[in-house]
Amino acid sequence: MRNTARWAVTLGLTATAVCGPLTGAALAEPAAASGLYAPSALVLTLGHGDSAATVTPERAVTLTCAPTSSGTHPAAPLACAELRAVAGDFDALGARSDALCTREYDPVVVTVDGVWRGKRVSYERTFANECVKSSYETSVFAF
Repeated sequence: MRNTARWAVTLGLTATAVCGPLTGAALAEPAAASGLYAPSALVLTLGHGDSAATVTPERAVTLTCAPTSSGTHPAAPLACAELRAVAGDFDALGARSDALCTREYDPVVVTVDGVWRGKRVSYERTFANECVKSSYETSVFAF
């Protein structure tokens, strides 16, 4: 009798989980569009040092680009537009040719980890100093 009761409860919970969304308002509204897009959610960090392995992150932001731009990045819509323009290739984000920076070596490390259009992303770039980092024509690294 105990197995019968357990199966009945399991079947009831399964039926509720599967059929529950098909009742009431869920039938009247189409499914949310977020399921149609591959996820694009990134965590960007910044710290001072020679490499990500030895740096303690000083700042971190989140950036979600699909289905809409959001996150704690200060310019999320612009950063997402720039990443879409280069198909998520962080190396394609280039520096301005007219930028004037000192040759001071105070390395800044930016890391990116997460998912871009459904594919795993792990990126690290070391800039010679904050000015060099800021010279890049992108808001992706401006946080």
